[in-house]
Amino acid sequence: MKIMIWSIYSLVTIAAFNMTNIANALETPTLTVVVNGVRQHKSRVCLRVFSNEQGFPLDKKGEVQSGCTPITGNVVKKQFHGLKPGKYAVAVIDDENGDAKLHTDWLGIPTEGFGISRNPTVSVTTGIPKFKDASFLLDKSTTINIKMKYSLD
Repeated sequence: MKIMIWSIYSLVTIAAFNMTNIANALETPTLTVVVNGVRQHKSRVCLRVFSNEQGFPLDKKGEVQSGCTPITGNVVKKQFHGLKPGKYAVAVIDDENGDAKLHTDWLGIPTEGFGISRNPTVSVTTGIPKFKDASFLLDKSTTINIKMKYSLD
């Protein structure tokens, strides 16, 4: 009788460990993006997450996730769930007119606030940042900080 109880206990314990491993394997990382230095508080910040250089940072066709968050202060935070581990880059705009697009003047210089993951230099000489300069590794839950810019560097 003791052997039978011990066997059942052992099977239940093994099954519990296996279920825990399955649950851990199904978990995906959470990406938390913190945008600092937002100037105005009348609109929203829109964020796009890219997994490769296609469309980065201006074209939504290459994004894997996106979303907008109302501005309530100088710091905006947004979380993205369901991303697989890998390399990502994030582009951010201060969407002053509510159309989820970055507006520029006739020279191509942004007229709305913008930001890029890893905060690369953006100037007339450097041009638009490349995915490789803005990408980061997401292998577990990660928080990145992006500084909102309202002019070129």
